Amino acid sequence: MQSWSSPTVPALPGRGSVLRLFDTAAGEVRPTDSGETARMYVCGITPYDATHMGHAATYLAFDLVQRVWRDAGRAVRYVQNVTDVDDPLLERAAHTGENWMTLAEREIELFREDMTALRVLAPDEYVGAVESVPELTDAISQLLESDAAYYVGEDIYFDISSAPCFGYESKLDRPTMLRLFAERGGDPNHAGKRDPLDSLLWRGHRHGEPYWDTALGKGRPGWHIECSVIALNRLGMGFDVQGGGSDLAFPHHEHTAAHAETLTGAHPFARHYVHAGMIGLDGEKMSKSRGNLVLVSKLRAAGVDPMAIRLALLDGHYRADREWTGGRLPAAEARLARRRTAFSSRCAPRSPTTSTPSPRWQRLTDGRPTPTHTTARHRTRTRRRSSGTSSTHSSGSRSEAQPFWTLARASFVTVWTSGSLAVSAPAGDENVNAMITWPIRTTTNAPCRSELLSDHVTAASTGIPTSVLMSCLAEIVTLAFVPSV
Repeated sequence: MQSWSSPTVPALPGRGSVLRLFDTAAGEVRPTDSGETARMYVCGITPYDATHMGHAATYLAFDLVQRVWRDAGRAVRYVQNVTDVDDPLLERAAHTGENWMTLAEREIELFREDMTALRVLAPDEYVGAVESVPELTDAISQLLESDAAYYVGEDIYFDISSAPCFGYESKLDRPTMLRLFAERGGDPNHAGKRDPLDSLLWRGHRHGEPYWDTALGKGRPGWHIECSVIALNRLGMGFDVQGGGSDLAFPHHEHTAAHAETLTGAHPFARHYVHAGMIGLDGEKMSKSRGNLVLVSKLRAAGVDPMAIRLALLDGHYRADREWTGGRLPAAEARLARRRTAFSSRCAPRSPTTSTPSPRWQRLTDGRPTPTHTTARHRTRTRRRSSGTSSTHSSGSRSEAQPFWTLARASFVTVWTSGSLAVSAPAGDENVNAMITWPIRTTTNAPCRSELLSDHVTAASTGIPTSVLMSCLAEIVTLAFVPSV
């Protein structure tokens, strides 16, 4: 299946830090550095309606994961699926009288357009369930042969007892699993199953539904096995991140891991299980089934800048559930205007007789060292530091000229890892937070490299207010936003 076109990702001088992410299975923040190439699988859409803010927030979160990996010098292999045959799609098509394939094609194309507009990096492989049916039936046949799967009539189910680690990813008790399984597409009360939590691998043909005539019988694949096989056949076992919204942790990600681990006999399916928070409207999760949707495409059609949508969705910790309130978008539009003004070429100091930025500005933006500054303000601070009255750095480290991007990264990483995010974030999460609110704040007991950056850049006469510059760092360093210049 065709993906969409990725934007050009500019390279910053130097190299970023190792990305640390919260792993749902481990219940803690852990480094993701496992080799030169990072491998990520993110669960894609079921294309029966347009991209809403919840979808967009999830794909933006993993877009930033990919960008931070790249900034740290890692290659990235990214796979995403499309569940282009499933109950919700077929139900919507039956309700509207539209051919289910036509509906899916239209919504997939709209999704591509939304992702392109939001500057989300495209997956290396964008794979549909329909095109994957042969490999899915092969995997289900293997599970049947090992007695890890069984028939109930014409349907085929996965036996969770064949997966000894079942439950390790979500860490839920059985009553909670049963409740969520029923709420999220499972059928715990289906007669003939060995266990109520056994999941559907193959749905036998029902009248009026599409089907494939295979060695398994006539029917179509289940949802969980789709992601298991697509990821396994393209990334192998033990890839770095399996991602999606927090509502996928159970049953979807738990079952996909169980299927793959049973097929291979290896563990774990993924090194990190990473989940983004839900976007709510009027106190409820935004979802197609509830109909309480704010659509990316409709905002774009109304003339809203996609970069403002992006900023609005990044205004909060990626794992935190948050509301799409009326003031969120106008605030993001105002921030966007300030940043574009600050980083436009008109704001850069220029040589008196030319229209090009001054050599000092060029040194700042291309990463070359700048001359040591000697403003009165700096001399005063240096004297104070030399006397030992205040500083977390030696006077030498504070007065040395350093490349702009080195200082920018140091500042960002300090704020990022100090726990001083200006949002309600789960405690201890040192995550990729370009989802920091503005302005960035540091704690008094953290090494204030942000002060180092402020002093250095202000004295270097960039012509950009320090407060504006500091508030841009999260976007710049993670390459989350490319300003218009």
